[in-house]
Amino acid sequence: MFVRLTGCPLRCQYCDTAYAFSGGELMTLDAIVERVASYNPRYVCVTGGEPLAQPNCVPLLQRLCDAGYEVSLETSGALDISVVDERVSRVVDLKTPGSAEVARNRYENIACITRNDQVKFVICSREDYDWAVSKLIEYGLDRRAGEVLFSPSHGQVDVRALADWIVADNLPVRLQLQLHKIIWNDAPGH
Repeated sequence: MFVRLTGCPLRCQYCDTAYAFSGGELMTLDAIVERVASYNPRYVCVTGGEPLAQPNCVPLLQRLCDAGYEVSLETSGALDISVVDERVSRVVDLKTPGSAEVARNRYENIACITRNDQVKFVICSREDYDWAVSKLIEYGLDRRAGEVLFSPSHGQVDVRALADWIVADNLPVRLQLQLHKIIWNDAPGH
């Protein structure tokens, strides 16, 4: 189950959740935990926007872990991840130059990455791919994170081309596709 928190300090050029920049429903931590419990999920993914921009995100993650859920956090990587409960699996973006937010990368977060986490690159071009490969090597991300994900920016990079680049370079990464875009065509709520 996804819990989407509103608000994000970044403005990535490919953002597919601009509807999450504002609005939503103001809820207490208790109300969120109760709503989650009503669906009886095993797995809860807290996403955004940028969840860590919300002052109660860290307590929410702790509460969800304490309630026995398997919890993950999808974050832009622009804010400090060291404050996140160690029980939470973090999916941390490294923003590529094509995102228009590469200057927001918080490289000190890499020291916090564990085998329980994933590092994700959204690839907008061949130049982004080459940049991501250089960061993969420079920081040894495949040895630090549980998985490194290369995801094509929807409508900007051909999936097959990205797959071919990965195979040709024999990269220790996983090609990640956003299945909700294939199945539901970018409709909010999926």
